[in-house]
Amino acid sequence: MGLKQDSWIREKALKEGMIEPFVEGLATQGVVSYGLSSYGYDIRVSNEFKIFTNINATVVDPKHFDSANVVDFVGDVCIVPPNSFALARTIEYFKIPRNVLAICLGKSTYARCGIIVNVTPFEPEFEGHITIEISNTTPLPAKIYANEGIAQVLFFEGDEECEVSYKDRSGKYHGQTGITLPKVVK
Repeated sequence: MGLKQDSWIREKALKEGMIEPFVEGLATQGVVSYGLSSYGYDIRVSNEFKIFTNINATVVDPKHFDSANVVDFVGDVCIVPPNSFALARTIEYFKIPRNVLAICLGKSTYARCGIIVNVTPFEPEFEGHITIEISNTTPLPAKIYANEGIAQVLFFEGDEECEVSYKDRSGKYHGQTGITLPKVVK
């Protein structure tokens, strides 16, 4: 399994629709960078956010998530409160090939500000928008800029296709659009 270069990513995106919309080249002027890089793709955060709140004083439970724990926000700049958390989604919609695993890492521009971006792996044959987890680890409010870079995706191609893909096992987040809250299959 090897890390894939920009030419491989470009081909998969343009010919197979792996990333839509696809930005060829890296946009860097006046923005947190996004688009095609040397060995990955820098994804953008949309302008839709779910910001965690303690207004309703409920418990965060991944098995029984209460949507009252979040407040919806749409805008060009999202302010994540101190020591708090927000969910967002990518602008890009992904269709991961059956022999590919993608791993996503937060951008250093945000990390250097105490903003941690967590995204779980994109499994073979996952399809959908990516829900992004954003933690503000600082004691200060933090700005997240919509329509700009938030994380980098690295693509690893296997020597052969997986036996059972995310799609085959009807993964619970397969085909997600928008920001998807945590859920457990019953």
